[in-house]
Amino acid sequence: QVQLVESGGGLVQAGGSLRLSCAASGRTFSSYGMGWFRQAPGKEREFVAAISWSGGSTSYADSVKGRFTISRNNAKNTMYLQMNSLKPEDTAVYYCAANNRPGSSINAFGSWGQGTQVTVSS
Repeated sequence: QVQLVESGGGLVQAGGSLRLSCAASGRTFSSYGMGWFRQAPGKEREFVAAISWSGGSTSYADSVKGRFTISRNNAKNTMYLQMNSLKPEDTAVYYCAANNRPGSSINAFGSWGQGTQVTVSS
């Protein structure tokens, strides 16, 4: 089982940027794909972005495409989410997750961090 810890959340004005980090331990980080999800108050957790074990393949939700960039550094056991041009609708708790089977659906991820709050003010 891999342990995941997110950091980097905070309060930012619309149009601003934040960089989230996800530090992993307990399992060979480079063996599995990783992803970011988010959950706004009163809404279901939704997919944001995913990255393959090598970092060579990425995917994004349409709502963040062109604004967010997912990346990873396997030597540092860390995944990142660079968020630019933030909008108030990006406000949510952001979670990182590790795949326990192939795919980017929420059910394909078996390990989750505790989440980090991102708040975008208008």
